[in-house]
Amino acid sequence: MITVAIPNSPVFSPSSSIYCKSSPESCSPAPAFKFQLQNPVKVSNDGRPSSCSTNPTLSKRKRPAKLAIPVASVCFSGRPPVVEDRWKEVVVEGDGYSVYCKKGKRDAMEDRFKAVVHLNGRHKQAFFGVYDGHGGSKAAEFVAENLDKNIFKEVEKMGEINIIEAIKQGYMNTDSQFLKQDHRGGSCCLTAIIRDNNLVVSNAGDCRAVVSIDGTATPLANDHRPSRQDEKLRIESLGGYVDSSRGVSRVLGSLVVSRGIGDRSLKQWVTAEPESKVVKMEAGYEFLIMASDGLWDKVSNQEAVDLARPFCVGNNNLKPVSACKKLVELSASKGSVDDASVMIVQLGRFC
Repeated sequence: MITVAIPNSPVFSPSSSIYCKSSPESCSPAPAFKFQLQNPVKVSNDGRPSSCSTNPTLSKRKRPAKLAIPVASVCFSGRPPVVEDRWKEVVVEGDGYSVYCKKGKRDAMEDRFKAVVHLNGRHKQAFFGVYDGHGGSKAAEFVAENLDKNIFKEVEKMGEINIIEAIKQGYMNTDSQFLKQDHRGGSCCLTAIIRDNNLVVSNAGDCRAVVSIDGTATPLANDHRPSRQDEKLRIESLGGYVDSSRGVSRVLGSLVVSRGIGDRSLKQWVTAEPESKVVKMEAGYEFLIMASDGLWDKVSNQEAVDLARPFCVGNNNLKPVSACKKLVELSASKGSVDDASVMIVQLGRFC
């Protein structure tokens, strides 16, 4: 295949992978056949060759037939095509839960989530997780794949009586496994386990869970930020420091969260140990909102419950997934440019 060169324009031929400069001659490939016209040779009487007459009439020859040369399309860039991010916008309506995720201004979506219903074949047991990556999506992807499995391995060993300790060990094991990978970055983690009418919420980082109890917003997880006095003291007791710039506190002047999975370079101060809370679900427990800080940085707990409640409570044709989407849109309208993931769990389905 032959590439057509355009004067004064760089040309890249996909077929030849040869970069051509602006000169048309340098871009033209060598033809398949080379034609050369020569003067005809005349043999004299003594057998020696002699040149023919230069008379134009005698030296005139027929032109060869035109060659049909296929022309290739011209490409001006060697850059690979842009791959669409399948996490740019995600909508899920599951059995008793709904999820809406939308990418912010970053190059790629760093949030992930996990939902497992019918745990051990039991209709009223489930696991839910929301994971907010930073420094890339690798940590959040790893956590979404492994955290629930590691937690339930520990639950099998320790029993449900020690479920808080089992969850802690599951977080720590997942952290150790990720640190062995050749990946940077980290992830905030928020999980909820429903078993036998008990709701166990755990978090490491600034993802948050808020439950609606008869319309009143009750947080079940506290953000882990270095601005928290107890977190600042913990970091300083380990030889670290908290630096504040433009009103934002950071661990060693770098990370805005003080707990999470990953973050190899700050692991001495950024622990993966979660805080957990166990509540008995009773009458009035309506739904649980689990979300990354892309929501909570702009929307208050009660504001989120008030918006979502008409979609989650009462006999109507409204869908909870629409509430998830409206919450993300509300956050964006208030100026959020962060990735946002919102999961709503209908607690009545599991009570």
